[in-house]
Amino acid sequence: MKVDKVVEDIRDMRIRGALDIALAAADAMESALKEPCGDTRELIRLLDNYGNRLKSSRPTAVSLPNAVDYILRHGEKNRDLGIDEFREVMTQETKKFIGEQKKALDKIAEIGSNLIEEGDVILIHCNSDTVIALLKQAWENKKKIEVICTETRPRYQGRISAEELSEHGIPVTLVVDSAANYVMKKLKVDKVIVGGDAVYANGDLVNKIGTSQIALCARELDVDFIAAVESIKFSSYSIMGALAEIEERDRQEIIAEGELPNVRVLNPAFDVTHAEFIDTIITEYGIIPPQGVYHILEERFSI
Repeated sequence: MKVDKVVEDIRDMRIRGALDIALAAADAMESALKEPCGDTRELIRLLDNYGNRLKSSRPTAVSLPNAVDYILRHGEKNRDLGIDEFREVMTQETKKFIGEQKKALDKIAEIGSNLIEEGDVILIHCNSDTVIALLKQAWENKKKIEVICTETRPRYQGRISAEELSEHGIPVTLVVDSAANYVMKKLKVDKVIVGGDAVYANGDLVNKIGTSQIALCARELDVDFIAAVESIKFSSYSIMGALAEIEERDRQEIIAEGELPNVRVLNPAFDVTHAEFIDTIITEYGIIPPQGVYHILEERFSI
């Protein structure tokens, strides 16, 4: 069953990155439309069950429930269709959704690359497909930039970013996470650009652990802190005070099994950067201040 494999792959981080998680979930839901069922209502119940399993696989990435809920809402709207027509309509709707998300990434890369200036030194954290696409676009636009990648411990996603960018010809420096403040001063960083796993209605950003510390350093040094985030990651749930659960992962990502048996190990995967430390958010709809998130939620999700 494709849904089971996607759930496992998301949970074990073989599928990672908020956008990739959303796309994988939507693709799994599309495959579930082919499941044998007696009628449309039975299929909707099956989709609901699969959707809940998918949503439980990574609690922090808002793009995941947003993608699943988008499909489930369309299922409810079409519940009076015969099962064959329902499958056809929902398959088309799901493919449309997946296509829109891919276009959103390309649009953000186009818009965001215009913010980058010739000679910029840019610090990034973790591995965001959106940020990587943005930087590649700037480089292809003949802007000579340099990028600093934090390793992003404990899973070292920053090394993936460094490899992807260097293979594209972009000069890259890899540093340990705790060197962020030092290198911002020494290498005269012009901009920090990060992705995001969730954005609350007030503009607060949930991203890989360590992001908030980098934002504090950027504010202290008067360095622009920019988030590049598709609207699928905006949390409509936050309007009612429901905040993303900060996922805590296995201690063995930090130390080997059996080491320090009497020591508690805390391994949060994400933290929250408050809107006051974010200068700009780049979306597929344009460049907005953090306060603009609420307005996009109003228009996009009809809150």
